[in-house]
Amino acid sequence: MMMRQLRSELWKLFGKKRTYIGFGMLLLAQGIVTLVFRYTQASRGAVRALETNGYEASAYVSALTIAVVMLFPIAYILLPLYLALVGGDLVAKEAEDGTLRMILARPISRVRLLAVKWLAGVAFSLLLVGMLGVTGLGLASLFFPQGGLFVFVPGELFTVLEPGPGLGRYAAAHAVLCLKAITVLSLAFLFSCLNVKPAAATILALSVLFVNAILMQIPFFRDLQPWFLTYHLNLWQSMFAQPIPWWRLTESAFLLFGFNASFCLVGAMIFQARDIKS
Repeated sequence: MMMRQLRSELWKLFGKKRTYIGFGMLLLAQGIVTLVFRYTQASRGAVRALETNGYEASAYVSALTIAVVMLFPIAYILLPLYLALVGGDLVAKEAEDGTLRMILARPISRVRLLAVKWLAGVAFSLLLVGMLGVTGLGLASLFFPQGGLFVFVPGELFTVLEPGPGLGRYAAAHAVLCLKAITVLSLAFLFSCLNVKPAAATILALSVLFVNAILMQIPFFRDLQPWFLTYHLNLWQSMFAQPIPWWRLTESAFLLFGFNASFCLVGAMIFQARDIKS
């Protein structure tokens, strides 16, 4: 019975036009970045950094490198935006449309209803991250040759890998990125359980993320960074470090699991106390 409900919820979720806004905008952003790198001199900085450190630039200014260059800003900004948009809709949109009372008139517990909606959101999150990885590498492969991986973030990362290990790191980063996507969706899902409009739930979730990011960037708070949610949400980029900081990765992963459980539990408690049927 729960699988039938989940299929129904997925059908409902992917039947909405706004669900596809994220897919379209991510694809558009990837296309723009790829064309800019192909037809301008935007790659000169990467070439200079490689040659300065004794690497042959032509072997590493590749489709894999360009795909990773696209991944960083999209994962930081656009991905949370569209996850929060869908997560904020999951419950609040049903309440706004008046269909939630009809659903709860059936013999189904509120916790089970929330579980089905959250699982549908998780499916959307995984699909969005998977699409981000496949289309990013696919678009870059149309304009750039295959080669090694070069990742450069000033003051944080300088990694050069051969094609095989580089592709493995790219896939692993997206696998870990799924945990960030689910956490952002769960945060928006929590606010969606409140008696607010869908837009308000989305804005509240994004506000929490942006405030965390702003505070984390203040130099005087550098020692406090592990206390901010966004610090742990960015653990996916650790997969490009050389060597991989497994201890930090494991710690952040467990904390994100805890955040997800807390968001869902608090959301369920709030939803249980709401008077929806009157």
